[in-house]
Amino acid sequence: MEGPLTAVACFVIAALVILISFLGAAVRIVQEYERGVIFRLGRLVGAKGPGLFFLIPVIDRMVKVDLRTITLDIPSQEAITHDNVTVRVNAVAYFRVIDPQKAVVQIEDFRRATWQIAQTTLRSVIGEADLDELLANREQINDKLAQIIDVQTEPWGVKVSIVEVKDVELPDTMQRAMARQAEAEREKRAKIIHAEGEYQAAQQLREAAATMSGEPTAMQLRYLQTLTEIAAEKNSTLIFPVPIDIISAFSDMARSLTKKQ
Repeated sequence: MEGPLTAVACFVIAALVILISFLGAAVRIVQEYERGVIFRLGRLVGAKGPGLFFLIPVIDRMVKVDLRTITLDIPSQEAITHDNVTVRVNAVAYFRVIDPQKAVVQIEDFRRATWQIAQTTLRSVIGEADLDELLANREQINDKLAQIIDVQTEPWGVKVSIVEVKDVELPDTMQRAMARQAEAEREKRAKIIHAEGEYQAAQQLREAAATMSGEPTAMQLRYLQTLTEIAAEKNSTLIFPVPIDIISAFSDMARSLTKKQ
């Protein structure tokens, strides 16, 4: 009796092991942010998930694809701008898979392919832009990069949402030249502002002279006001402005007295 019972027990254990292995190979769990692309005997069945589903062991094969947004760091690329300035530019791209079947079937490694296209596109776009455009119109450059890369990755089921140029490195000679240019621009604006101030002051003086010439007493009041301002400063030396008309009057009186004598 023990022999047949031992054989039955071994058979049951073996059957349980096979069943557990079968279930382990058949049951698949896909997360909310993933999709499982199923191949049956080498042919594409479709994408499943998220959740729990079953595969046919040995016959079915599954490839998981992450649907979350991927951050791709584009390393520094040395390029020559449209106005022949050598620069080094690095950027960052954000993309995600919108069609898991294409991302598996149409391309071997969509991450590496997107990375390579981003590098070549960055060099190409920098070569078509001037240095001033690269520094001042950064948003337009970013939009152009995102559009070009997205068009090229669309057949793979990859959507590029954002591309941002992070840093632009200039040669030392160009940095010094730009510093001199900026300094010259500031000096130019300072001189223009100073000249405009002189022009406005001259206009105000002309209007003031015209007003005082029409009213002689205004000149006397201006002299008295100047005297008040000088006295308010508590200076040890007081300078009193004497009107030229008064000096002329005294000169005329002296001439008339001399003639009478």
